[in-house]
Amino acid sequence: MKIFVAGATGQTGKHIVRQLIERNVPVKALVRDTEAAKAILPPTTELIVGDVLKPTTFEDHLADCNVLICATGASPSLDPTGPYQVDYQGTKNLVNAAQAKNLEHFILVSSLCVSKFFHPLNLFWLILYWKKQAESYIQSSGIPYTIVRPGGLKNESNSEPIVMSGADTLFDGSIPRPKVAQVCVEAIFQPEAKSKIVEIVTNSEAESKTWEKLFSQVP
Repeated sequence: MKIFVAGATGQTGKHIVRQLIERNVPVKALVRDTEAAKAILPPTTELIVGDVLKPTTFEDHLADCNVLICATGASPSLDPTGPYQVDYQGTKNLVNAAQAKNLEHFILVSSLCVSKFFHPLNLFWLILYWKKQAESYIQSSGIPYTIVRPGGLKNESNSEPIVMSGADTLFDGSIPRPKVAQVCVEAIFQPEAKSKIVEIVTNSEAESKTWEKLFSQVP
């Protein structure tokens, strides 16, 4: 098994890569800057220099991979096309390439509330809207998928149990980035994770459940 990670040097992507390497799973990481990536990612990570907006820079590198995890996201900027380009068009390019190479699973890090058009986050160049369009494209592609919608992202981890629910059922709450990474990594190994949208937060009062139970309870 080999996993291709897009957005590998991002705040969530770097945790995904680290956790996969800790489990001795080979990783190909799509990066823009090799030197910056070397400072962030484990030394055994295979670095692929490329851009999600330029499919020719990465599509051939998917040939020996089984799963693609997409943890990309538009950075806050004054460019109104950012979310459209990165969150939608970039994800489409990854889906098309994964489909062409017959990958077994596409895992996308999305966001809570993508179905709420009038959410305040859409004031940032419709970022949730374009994430939702990317989700719809994956679902219609025919490739086996897991769409992970985390709540507000926190950099510091905690010991709170993960709450996992189906699409459009959680509308607030937060979760540490390392736990979002855990969900993405576990989705690879849990058959019940496929063809599902899972919304995730942490809650100190929640019951602690096995990964199998968390994914299987989502319709």
